[in-house]
Amino acid sequence: MIEAKATVRQTAKKFGISKSTVHKDMVERLVQINPELAGEVREVLNVNKQERHIRGGMATKEKYQRRLQACSNNEK
Repeated sequence: MIEAKATVRQTAKKFGISKSTVHKDMVERLVQINPELAGEVREVLNVNKQERHIRGGMATKEKYQRRLQACSNNEK
């Protein structure tokens, strides 16, 4: 997660577990195991949280661009 600056969703997909499990492991369990590493993970989580609205907006934009393109292709 730290090296790739991965999101919780990306990390969950990579390991085949739920997002809530990833979040709980990173926020609660890792603090008990390795507090220093937990701090680094927390920084990545905070950056991802700050950028989340931007990624959501980009995904919505791409969604509507694909729909527009599909409609344009159907008209031809």
